[in-house]
Amino acid sequence: MNEKKLRIPFNAPLNEADTELQTYGCRQNNPDICGNNGLAGICAFVNKDGICRKPSRAWKKQYQKLKG
Repeated sequence: MNEKKLRIPFNAPLNEADTELQTYGCRQNNPDICGNNGLAGICAFVNKDGICRKPSRAWKKQYQKLKG
């Protein structure tokens, strides 16, 4: 999948695949320094479905804000 398409701004509207525990694409401000960047099964850039399964700790609060 195209890396540019998977870079999603932190404040962007929710995607239908977003939950409190995962995001569609990467919502990190700087994915290059993310400790999970490139990890199979976790990182959106290497998962075929484009899902990040370990978003930042701030994501739960942001998810609720965007959902509300």
